Amino acid sequence: MTGQNVTPNQLTRVFKIGATRIIEDASMSMLDNEAIRDLLKTSYPEIANATIREHAENGMRVIEFLPQPGRKG
Repeated sequence: MTGQNVTPNQLTRVFKIGATRIIEDASMSMLDNEAIRDLLKTSYPEIANATIREHAENGMRVIEFLPQPGRKG
């Protein structure tokens, strides 16, 4: 048995920003996706207005931040 308290229906989250993958740790486990966005947008400003897409992959929940193109002018 591992040291993590993960129930069978609670998959570890992986946050994907472009080619960067950030694996959820204990400090992030109680935060929802919007709170994670607020936490990460200081280091990754492109996710401030990004669309969030979530899917399961290899036994993990992958949360992708898809940047939206900006407007010129």
